[in-house]
Amino acid sequence: MANKLTASISGKLKSKLFTNSVWGIVSNILQNILLSIFFIVIARKYSTDDFGNYIIANTLYGFVVAFSSLGLGYWFVRELKHAEDKKVLVRKFFKIQLYSGLIFYVVNVIMAYVIYDSDLVRSLSILIGINVIFDNIIYVIKFINVADSEQKKTFVILTIEAVLKFVVACVLFIYPIPIIYLSLFLILLRIISLNLFIKYGSNNIIKLREIVFSKISRKEIKQIIGSNWSFMIIGSISVIYWKIGTILVSKILTLTDVANYEISYKLFSMGYILPIIVSTSIYPLLIDAYKESKEKMAKLYHNAFLGYAFYGLLAYTFIFSFSDDIIPWLFGNKYPNTAFYCKEMFLTMIPFPTVFLQANVLITMKLEKLDMLCNFVSLVLNIAFCVVGFVYFQKSLSVVNYAIFFSFTAFHLIQDVVLIRKGVTTLMHVLGFYVVCAAVVFFYYFLSDKFNTEWLFFIFWAIVAVIAGSLFFYKRKSAAIIEAQFSKIHNEL
Repeated sequence: MANKLTASISGKLKSKLFTNSVWGIVSNILQNILLSIFFIVIARKYSTDDFGNYIIANTLYGFVVAFSSLGLGYWFVRELKHAEDKKVLVRKFFKIQLYSGLIFYVVNVIMAYVIYDSDLVRSLSILIGINVIFDNIIYVIKFINVADSEQKKTFVILTIEAVLKFVVACVLFIYPIPIIYLSLFLILLRIISLNLFIKYGSNNIIKLREIVFSKISRKEIKQIIGSNWSFMIIGSISVIYWKIGTILVSKILTLTDVANYEISYKLFSMGYILPIIVSTSIYPLLIDAYKESKEKMAKLYHNAFLGYAFYGLLAYTFIFSFSDDIIPWLFGNKYPNTAFYCKEMFLTMIPFPTVFLQANVLITMKLEKLDMLCNFVSLVLNIAFCVVGFVYFQKSLSVVNYAIFFSFTAFHLIQDVVLIRKGVTTLMHVLGFYVVCAAVVFFYYFLSDKFNTEWLFFIFWAIVAVIAGSLFFYKRKSAAIIEAQFSKIHNEL
């Protein structure tokens, strides 16, 4: 029996699914650390104006690249699995992505010239926007690796690129480089990554000469895009959600506000890495539980919900207590107001983890179209709240931060209503979440006026841990006593 169990575990550890998952998690963490260091160095070494303009150019690029791949990756993987001639399909996909990359690069440059008057933003957009073409080519190779379960190659190359960016960041400490030249160096690094993808990451299936001379009709391109447009919407909404904030701030507020927003978001994005990584393990468990019964999935969801909700509150109170010290230490003294705005943005961290969990539950129940609608409604509300705030209240970064928070809360509420109607959760559970979160936040605010916030964080959560642990053991002990009494009565009978 033990040998069978050992063999089973060994087999799972050697499986491509497990290997790719481990590589993905480790690579993701390492990349985020290295790229975050790169971001911090850029913020410290350049003036607020240069850094703000660099952020704007990157935001335009990120906004455009969300659409440029046309969401065709999943179509490609599905077709590649059944294609008789895989090379022909790869050439078609490559050519579509190449055409799309060129078109959206032009769109990126046009947007820069139409929206902004700054010569630096325009020049940076011309350089940084080239990544749209490179990204589309790399996108093809990434999904070839997905189809072949060879994601490890993608993770390795992206990690190498992150290391190279880290090296560039180290050079900035020794020798100052104008922001334009920095962007040029980053393009050269991207070319190195592209070559690694083509030579190492594509199993030699990519041959540029064959692709250049391959043909695909306009009719076929329209048909492929037309039947898969929904994937483009799903894939782009989450990116647009955050990028639209930067664009609004850059047009209505100052470059300093752009820097404050992006630094806050960088810390926020580091904060939500953990729930996303955990979700890669939770999602398959939700699927397996749902196959057995909806009740079992609901139980798993409620157990996971506690952990996600706890993490959201923990992350918010951590930033509330320590951001005044962390941000100057990381980014220098050029951004004295960033900590204030970072605290506002991290209010969204309270509902964010559970929003992500509930989205996984909806997808598990095959309600992905409803999830897409929730995302779209949240995006519209975000923009609407920003417009109303700027027009009727004040032109401040706080408007954007609170618009994000309220739109995410609305997103959570819509999910709550759906899950109540589907019998996955109850009204009491939903109300309990909002009441507890509000009580914790306001009580923490009250205590922060009375005590040192750094010490408060540790003491507050230590007390919460003791109370929660006591309740947990009391509940288990009570259950054991009741079970023993029933067993005794059963034996007497």
